[in-house]
Amino acid sequence: MNAQQNEIADLMIFDFNDDRQVEKWRTINDTVMGGVSSSSFVEVDSGHARFTGTVSLENNGGFASVRSQPISQNLSECDGLMIRVKGDGQAYKFSLKLDQNFDGVLYQHKFLTVRDNWIEITLPFKDFVPTYRGRVLDDVSPIDAAQIQTLGLMISEKQEGPFVLDVAWIKGIKSASGG
Repeated sequence: MNAQQNEIADLMIFDFNDDRQVEKWRTINDTVMGGVSSSSFVEVDSGHARFTGTVSLENNGGFASVRSQPISQNLSECDGLMIRVKGDGQAYKFSLKLDQNFDGVLYQHKFLTVRDNWIEITLPFKDFVPTYRGRVLDDVSPIDAAQIQTLGLMISEKQEGPFVLDVAWIKGIKSASGG
């Protein structure tokens, strides 16, 4: 593999070892629709970010999330993302938006965490599911990686109670097989 291929294969998007990267994310919880879930996304002294809070099903709520500001990288040469996380054993979703609108189509990829263990998870773009307000959409085009604007993390699916997800980094990847 030449140097250019290495660069494409490992395109760092967010490295939370840099505390300024955490400032590029904002919380979006079910409070936007009357729920009472809460969350935060903060720097942790040991060089990673922490997505933490409490999911409540009260008032028809049930989700907590964070979303990045628009990213500056062009991911058109990537087949997917890789994340390094340490979780609490719960299921989370990684999300992508192809525009900067608050509402709209959200492409999601579910992943499971292992309690108190750092793991690296590969999220191929072809496996993301288009959704709108939690409902799966059938008539939406697949992800155009060149159009990815924002990234996000979410906990939902009636997983009521406290949660903690540590995130070391997020990067774009190119598979060895080219797809």
